[in-house]
Amino acid sequence: MARILVTGAGGFVGRALCKGLVERGHSVIAVVRDAATAVDRAEPLQLGEFSPRTDWSPALAGVEIVIHLAQRAHRRASTETLAAEPATAVALARAAAGTGARRLVFISSIKAMGESTTLGRPFRADAAPTPQDAYGRRKLATEAALAAISRETGIEIATIRPPLVYGPGVGANFRALMRLVASGVPLPFKAIDNRRSLIFLDNLVDATALAAVHPDAAGANLLVSDGADLSTPALIEALADALGCPARLFALPDFVFALGRRLPRIGHAVASLTLSAQIDDRPTRDRLGWGPPVPVAVALAATAAAFRGAR
Repeated sequence: MARILVTGAGGFVGRALCKGLVERGHSVIAVVRDAATAVDRAEPLQLGEFSPRTDWSPALAGVEIVIHLAQRAHRRASTETLAAEPATAVALARAAAGTGARRLVFISSIKAMGESTTLGRPFRADAAPTPQDAYGRRKLATEAALAAISRETGIEIATIRPPLVYGPGVGANFRALMRLVASGVPLPFKAIDNRRSLIFLDNLVDATALAAVHPDAAGANLLVSDGADLSTPALIEALADALGCPARLFALPDFVFALGRRLPRIGHAVASLTLSAQIDDRPTRDRLGWGPPVPVAVALAATAAAFRGAR
């Protein structure tokens, strides 16, 4: 059992991660921006907005492991915020190494590798990353900066690159899709033949908790997923079943979606629903002896049940 500091503890993933770490017997310091943010069973510590000049000394006393989650979601982050992320992570890692922490786990993003894959040719951890937007490029830059600090100070770095994370309380595009499915509005995705990897919140928590302590996680880029890639029609049908409503699907020609992906306001959402983005996480499973504990059907049902209860 370890004393673990979690940045970004007040967010969607951070809250669940702190809870999961405490349940596994760890002592958790939950770093939050707002003093009003409570994190169950963890020791809260408010540090406000993070920057390369943040004084981490009040947070790191006795800490053995740091899990760095405190990053802005890519659709809401300003250019200035993204630009500061590598230096902020480096300052945290250097301070952690200076106080005797042995490992930092960085929650990056699969976007550090790219936006989409050819069907049947998933992202692999040993492939050359080709990020396509500022968010992905900054995540990759943060990974590289942390690797350099590891070489300089000896602190172990484990990097996790998750795909889209969903679960009870999820927001953004996944919640918007559930809202559309529940509304009964016909959706034009019946003929889409794509596959996308996702990860359920509890599965990501489990993988992160293991990466924090497993000796073979040090120095690794760990790709993780639920292990059951879904097409957009299959995802909509599964959500409709979990929500207790019919899946109303019809087909549109591919060229319509190709045009939609070029539009400035909705292009990103159209791409996420019509292109493939698969992950090969077998090396992570082999390296850590890990597998997602929650099956996809159970995960989607839990997510849908929380959505129904919150409406």
